[in-house]
Amino acid sequence: MEFNMNEFPVILFDGICNFCCGWVQFLIRHDKEMKFRFASIQSEIGQGLLKKVGLNNNSLKTIVYIQRNEIFTESSAVLEILRELGGSRVMVGVLKLIPKPLRDRFYQFISKKRYAIFGKRTSCYLPTPENKKRFLT
Repeated sequence: MEFNMNEFPVILFDGICNFCCGWVQFLIRHDKEMKFRFASIQSEIGQGLLKKVGLNNNSLKTIVYIQRNEIFTESSAVLEILRELGGSRVMVGVLKLIPKPLRDRFYQFISKKRYAIFGKRTSCYLPTPENKKRFLT
Protein backbone atom coordinates (compact mmCIF):
# COMPACT_ATOMS: atom_id res chain seq x y z
CA MET A 1 0.00 0.00 0.00
CA GLU A 2 1.39 3.39 -0.98
CA PHE A 3 0.91 6.05 1.66
CA ASN A 4 1.19 9.81 1.24
CA MET A 5 2.94 11.12 4.36
CA ASN A 6 1.78 14.67 3.59
CA GLU A 7 -1.90 13.77 3.84
CA PHE A 8 -2.14 13.66 7.63
CA PRO A 9 0.13 13.12 10.65
CA VAL A 10 0.80 9.49 11.52
CA ILE A 11 1.71 8.04 14.89
CA LEU A 12 3.48 4.68 14.96
CA PHE A 13 3.23 2.98 18.35
CA ASP A 14 4.03 -0.31 20.05
CA GLY A 15 0.77 -2.22 19.60
CA ILE A 16 1.46 -4.70 22.41
CA CYS A 17 2.47 -2.14 25.05
CA ASN A 18 -0.36 -1.27 27.45
CA PHE A 19 1.13 2.18 28.12
CA CYS A 20 1.45 2.94 24.40
CA CYS A 21 -2.09 1.74 23.68
CA GLY A 22 -3.37 3.91 26.55
CA TRP A 23 -1.55 6.89 25.01
CA VAL A 24 -3.25 6.20 21.65
CA GLN A 25 -6.66 6.00 23.36
CA PHE A 26 -5.93 9.32 25.12
CA LEU A 27 -5.05 10.91 21.77
CA ILE A 28 -8.18 9.59 20.09
CA ARG A 29 -10.37 11.03 22.88
CA HIS A 30 -8.69 14.45 22.70
CA ASP A 31 -8.14 14.72 18.94
CA LYS A 32 -11.53 16.26 18.22
CA GLU A 33 -10.46 17.32 14.70
CA MET A 34 -9.35 13.74 13.93
CA LYS A 35 -5.95 14.95 12.69
CA PHE A 36 -3.94 11.87 13.58
CA ARG A 37 -3.78 8.45 11.99
CA PHE A 38 -2.27 5.49 13.79
CA ALA A 39 -0.46 2.26 13.00
CA SER A 40 1.24 -0.22 15.27
CA ILE A 41 4.93 -0.69 14.67
CA GLN A 42 4.27 -4.42 14.42
CA SER A 43 1.78 -4.06 11.56
CA GLU A 44 2.71 -4.48 7.92
CA ILE A 45 2.05 -0.80 7.19
CA GLY A 46 3.96 0.23 10.33
CA GLN A 47 6.95 -1.82 9.22
CA GLY A 48 6.70 -0.35 5.71
CA LEU A 49 6.58 3.22 7.00
CA LEU A 50 9.57 2.64 9.27
CA LYS A 51 11.53 1.30 6.33
CA LYS A 52 10.40 4.20 4.13
CA VAL A 53 11.69 6.78 6.64
CA GLY A 54 14.91 4.87 7.26
CA LEU A 55 14.39 3.69 10.83
CA ASN A 56 15.68 0.32 12.05
CA ASN A 57 12.47 -1.41 13.05
CA ASN A 58 14.17 -4.34 14.81
CA SER A 59 15.50 -2.36 17.75
CA LEU A 60 12.96 0.45 17.85
CA LYS A 61 11.76 1.31 21.36
CA THR A 62 10.08 4.61 20.65
CA ILE A 63 6.97 6.23 19.35
CA VAL A 64 7.41 7.62 15.85
CA TYR A 65 5.56 10.71 14.68
CA ILE A 66 5.52 11.45 10.95
CA GLN A 67 4.28 14.90 10.01
CA ARG A 68 4.73 16.44 6.55
CA ASN A 69 7.74 14.20 5.84
CA GLU A 70 9.38 15.17 9.15
CA ILE A 71 10.19 12.32 11.50
CA PHE A 72 10.10 12.74 15.28
CA THR A 73 11.03 10.10 17.85
CA GLU A 74 11.30 9.82 21.62
CA SER A 75 10.58 12.99 23.61
CA SER A 76 10.45 15.14 20.47
CA ALA A 77 7.62 12.97 19.12
CA VAL A 78 5.62 13.35 22.32
CA LEU A 79 6.10 17.13 22.40
CA GLU A 80 5.21 17.55 18.72
CA ILE A 81 2.08 15.43 19.16
CA LEU A 82 1.01 17.48 22.18
CA ARG A 83 1.67 20.70 20.28
CA GLU A 84 -0.36 19.51 17.29
CA LEU A 85 -3.12 18.32 19.61
CA GLY A 86 -3.46 21.87 20.88
CA GLY A 87 -1.61 21.46 24.15
CA SER A 88 -0.56 24.47 26.10
CA ARG A 89 2.08 26.27 24.06
CA VAL A 90 3.66 27.45 27.29
CA MET A 91 3.92 23.92 28.70
CA VAL A 92 5.30 22.46 25.46
CA GLY A 93 7.67 25.43 25.13
CA VAL A 94 8.95 24.98 28.67
CA LEU A 95 9.49 21.25 28.15
CA LYS A 96 11.39 22.00 24.94
CA LEU A 97 13.76 24.15 27.01
CA ILE A 98 14.97 20.96 28.68
CA PRO A 99 17.93 19.76 26.64
CA LYS A 100 16.91 17.02 24.22
CA PRO A 101 19.49 14.50 25.53
CA LEU A 102 18.05 14.89 29.05
CA ARG A 103 14.43 14.63 27.81
CA ASP A 104 15.34 11.58 25.73
CA ARG A 105 17.13 9.92 28.65
CA PHE A 106 13.92 10.18 30.70
CA TYR A 107 11.91 8.87 27.73
CA GLN A 108 14.33 5.94 27.30
CA PHE A 109 14.08 5.08 31.00
CA ILE A 110 10.27 4.81 30.74
CA SER A 111 10.56 2.95 27.43
CA LYS A 112 12.85 0.30 28.92
CA LYS A 113 10.54 -0.26 31.91
CA ARG A 114 7.16 0.05 30.14
CA TYR A 115 6.36 -3.67 29.92
CA ALA A 116 7.38 -4.29 33.54
CA ILE A 117 5.38 -1.31 34.85
CA PHE A 118 2.32 -1.27 32.59
CA GLY A 119 2.24 -4.78 31.17
CA LYS A 120 2.11 -6.19 27.71
CA ARG A 121 -0.69 -7.48 25.51
CA THR A 122 -0.62 -10.89 23.88
CA SER A 123 -1.71 -9.32 20.58
CA CYS A 124 -1.71 -5.88 19.00
CA TYR A 125 -4.25 -3.26 20.02
CA LEU A 126 -7.41 -3.39 17.93
CA PRO A 127 -9.39 -0.20 17.44
CA THR A 128 -13.09 0.00 18.16
CA PRO A 129 -15.35 -0.01 15.08
CA GLU A 130 -15.96 3.76 15.39
CA ASN A 131 -12.19 4.46 15.51
CA LYS A 132 -11.17 1.96 12.84
CA LYS A 133 -11.01 4.62 10.10
CA ARG A 134 -8.22 6.36 12.05
CA PHE A 135 -5.93 3.34 11.79
CA LEU A 136 -3.87 2.59 8.72
CA THR A 137 -4.28 -0.92 7.43
